[in-house]
Amino acid sequence: MTARWGQAGHPTGLARLVPDRDTFAQRWGEAPLLVRAAERPAAAHGAAFDDVLDNAAVDELLSQRGLRVPFVRVAKGGRTLPDRAFTRAAGVGATIGDQVADDELLRLFADGHTIVLQALHRTWEPVRRLVAELSDDLGHPVQANAYVTPAQSTGFSAHYDVHDVFVVQISGEKHWRIHAPVHDHPLRSQPWGERADAVAAQADRAPHLEATLAPGDVLYLPRGWLHAATARGGVSTHLTLGIHTWHGEHVLDEVIGSLRAGLLDDVSSRRSLPLGVDLADPATYAGRVDEVRDALRSALDQLDEQVVADRLSARGRSGRAAPVSPVRSVEALAALEADPSGWRIDLREHLGAEVRDGVLRSRLGRLTVAEADRPAVVRLLADGSLDAADIGADLARRLVVAGLATPRPPATPSPSVPS
Repeated sequence: MTARWGQAGHPTGLARLVPDRDTFAQRWGEAPLLVRAAERPAAAHGAAFDDVLDNAAVDELLSQRGLRVPFVRVAKGGRTLPDRAFTRAAGVGATIGDQVADDELLRLFADGHTIVLQALHRTWEPVRRLVAELSDDLGHPVQANAYVTPAQSTGFSAHYDVHDVFVVQISGEKHWRIHAPVHDHPLRSQPWGERADAVAAQADRAPHLEATLAPGDVLYLPRGWLHAATARGGVSTHLTLGIHTWHGEHVLDEVIGSLRAGLLDDVSSRRSLPLGVDLADPATYAGRVDEVRDALRSALDQLDEQVVADRLSARGRSGRAAPVSPVRSVEALAALEADPSGWRIDLREHLGAEVRDGVLRSRLGRLTVAEADRPAVVRLLADGSLDAADIGADLARRLVVAGLATPRPPATPSPSVPS
């Protein structure tokens, strides 16, 4: 992957967070990387991430967007408060009992509690764009939380995550203490709470890395690395971009799933065990174990790697495509059908689509493509855009309504400037 650049030469995705791909690749999954604001390519266009998130946006989300749990949680000193401590009924006309109460959040925040905005990639568009770009660059799913901490407060004690993270300092300063793992490359089924004593003991030792992050600084932490952070000198807000990495367990899952599906096609695998079988006595069904063992060896020898690849590919499309606008799209289609001249049909961003054997596979699922439509769909995936007049209004409508494309109106001529 090479660095991607957006409008006006601004870096996007991974290129916005790290100096270069090679430097980051050396640390990927293995060791932390601290990047100061001045070291990032984005520094030439402003060191901070104000266009992604700021404290005014945090206040808007908490007080004007009607957020409900679990989009918000509150913690202090490692303890997460119950939802009822900061939610209440939404009021007249809304049968919602768990809407975030901004006045309760004000009281708790003034008392030193950290406010966490969870799944921010679903509620704040600039964060959604950054997450989508980063996920495309990394090839791994990404999600975003924001942590807003009052001065001299620690929201969570030393712990490790079961996913990699980028910590992006938005405002204020936060002091971080990073310690080496007590369990390398933990899986989702191996949370830090199962090793709380080892984590506490490791956190008492000298840190691997200790640093104070200022606005625009970025810290990468692989899963398993212990960390704790304390706000310094004022309100501190940071964005955590969680990378839910694909790893060997996922390959193992799909290999086993493929083998199991094949073995269950054999009727002998589905027959009942003998009447009165004693499951505590392996001798009573040892012959069946030998049969399964032999069948597994044979199935492994014949395992089709493409089947495993297809199963993993389906998992990889579990993320979300870029949002579409239902009302605006229908209005645009009406205008397009009246006169398609100048209209374009653009491929929906972050769709992750391909056509194989007449089936379009994407983050929307599977869609059978009619043979007559196939050339246009393949061209749309390759070029990213089609002329609506060229493909016809009927096909343009089907592509848009299927969620594969978005309509783009004719360009408006620039007003002439008097001489």
